[in-house]
Amino acid sequence: MRAPGVSSCMKLSALLALFLVIGLGSLCGQSVNEPIDFGKAKRLHQRRQQGETLTAEEQAYLQRALAARAGRSGARPANQRKAPERLPPLCDMTAADRYEGEDGGLYGAGQNTPPDAHRKAALAQLSRIRPLNAAGQPDDKGTIGFVAISMSNATQEFSKFKQVADQSPRKSPKVTIVDCAQGGQAMAEWAPPDARPWAEAKRRLEAARVSPQQVQVAWIKLANKTPGGSLQEHGRKLERDTLAVLHNARALFPNLRIAYLGSRTYGGYGGALNPEPYAYESAYAARWLIQRQIKGDPELSESKSPLLLWGPYLWAEGTKGRKLDKLVWERSDFGGDGIHPSDSGRMKVANLLLDFLTTDPLAKPWFAKP
Repeated sequence: MRAPGVSSCMKLSALLALFLVIGLGSLCGQSVNEPIDFGKAKRLHQRRQQGETLTAEEQAYLQRALAARAGRSGARPANQRKAPERLPPLCDMTAADRYEGEDGGLYGAGQNTPPDAHRKAALAQLSRIRPLNAAGQPDDKGTIGFVAISMSNATQEFSKFKQVADQSPRKSPKVTIVDCAQGGQAMAEWAPPDARPWAEAKRRLEAARVSPQQVQVAWIKLANKTPGGSLQEHGRKLERDTLAVLHNARALFPNLRIAYLGSRTYGGYGGALNPEPYAYESAYAARWLIQRQIKGDPELSESKSPLLLWGPYLWAEGTKGRKLDKLVWERSDFGGDGIHPSDSGRMKVANLLLDFLTTDPLAKPWFAKP
């Protein structure tokens, strides 16, 4: 005799299997063939701008919409220059090389390390970085807060870095990494002291149980949306906006000692949001600020700004790479819009950050595990 309920269970299982197949087919068709609802994409974009983390499916939908929009309106604004045939990585250029009148080297004069006086100033600040309690007082049971300040690419890269670093035996357990970078919030959006990104940054710090007084180090990736004009035009605006960000950060984080600056990754695969040569040229704004501080500019004094250093230099000329190392940027390192990083692109930046922070003599003392 058949056990009671077996037939019903078999029918129910078959029905569930049928629904599963239909559901999966519907999802697959939706991701590939369904017309894009740009209203939905706009709402997803707004949620991401407000600092909300999208699901993998939502992120994929938004990337598909951005890629479609880029393809539909591929023309660049009239004020955006075309990139020259070759762009020389700043780290590969010598003191004699020139790009738009600028010499080579991250710190200028063909040098990729800071001049001695600035190096000593950095060592003095490094000696002051230590675990602090919530009130900002030295405490072995406290923490060293490390934040990122920037836009969508940076939050995607820094969140991946946090995952990798928090699992790495090379990172000091005294360091707490907090991703304060936010989608859609470039330097211009962070420039006003009462701007929305700062409120969201404070919320994220509170969620991580890190007080503003415990934040001592920042990674700031310089970028603005849809730059145009000459290097002097868009670069100086980016410089001004970033100077305001540095002032704001120093005011909010009274124990902020060092800010590692970074420029964009390669921009030759995307549209008008930040194409070449603008992605490449963002490095000059970072260098100008560092050079101003080296020369003693009062706007970058210790009372107004953290000490500025280069973090890892992220730009390489696509698949042509650079001489400094083997870094290249493949098309597959970017999502559908050619601008935001794919999983492989995020991992590249995460590894560059981790390697820098655990090996560079002006970062290792506070970040690396003793």
